Amino acid sequence: MPRIVGRAKRLKVPDEPASLALAPRHLSLLSYLLFDGPATVNDLAERLEVAPTTVSLMVAELSRKGVLERREDERDRRRRIVSITDARRPAIDAWLARGARAWRVALEPLTPEQRRVFVETFRAYEDALDA
Repeated sequence: MPRIVGRAKRLKVPDEPASLALAPRHLSLLSYLLFDGPATVNDLAERLEVAPTTVSLMVAELSRKGVLERREDERDRRRRIVSITDARRPAIDAWLARGARAWRVALEPLTPEQRRVFVETFRAYEDALDA
């Protein structure tokens, strides 16, 4: 685990995302939007396990930088959907997709049961860090 974390920290952030001065807290938010598609602030807050106000502040910050956009939900005009802007999507994808591809390569040969055990073990590790 220390080797993997150390390697991840050494990965160079491409110039365009680096110029946006993104913080580590933005990584998970952008990953969810990139891989799972547009979402509401509440959905993102639930996934990130933080308060909706925290996500709303991150979305506002990234919207000012032109990374994210909010639009009305066509099915419920009271809701706002957050997504990565078309202009920034290629740079964000180039930055984050390498990690997703690596996970796919690592997990693809495993059976569904083996994947489940791996994910549960990883979650147990994360929980133990919080304890």
